[in-house]
Amino acid sequence: MFDILFHTPEIPGNTGNAIRLAAVTGAHLHLVEPLGFDLSDAHLRRAGLDYHDLAVMTVHPDLDSAWAALSGRRIFAFSTTARVSYADISYQEGDVLMFGRESVGLPRQVQEDPHVTERVRIPMLPGRRSLNLANSASIAVYEAWRQHGFGGVL
Repeated sequence: MFDILFHTPEIPGNTGNAIRLAAVTGAHLHLVEPLGFDLSDAHLRRAGLDYHDLAVMTVHPDLDSAWAALSGRRIFAFSTTARVSYADISYQEGDVLMFGRESVGLPRQVQEDPHVTERVRIPMLPGRRSLNLANSASIAVYEAWRQHGFGGVL
């Protein structure tokens, strides 16, 4: 399957929705600290509903720990400033789909890190700032999964 990486997320509801996304798709969710909330937050629990026990999630104390855990994997950094569309990527099992914090996205130094395989974007109409974090992750995960015939679905 595929991995989702949220770099220092701020809003518990988005991460709760990502937990739910990971549970229903079989993706592995990685969170890089610092988080903008406590993992016991009621909004996080509510957004994730009863899917927390069905999701695979790892919390990394920093980005270097995440890089080490994901060593050798292709990492796609999602950014509104990238030129390559997410739909033009041929995803492979084990690819990592990385997203930044809600307020500012991925820092430039993270986007340009040598661990990043490619910077990609989700197309939007001009003059719009960005999509919701959980929605962006859903769009990307489902495209990658679709390319693999929604493996694991009966």
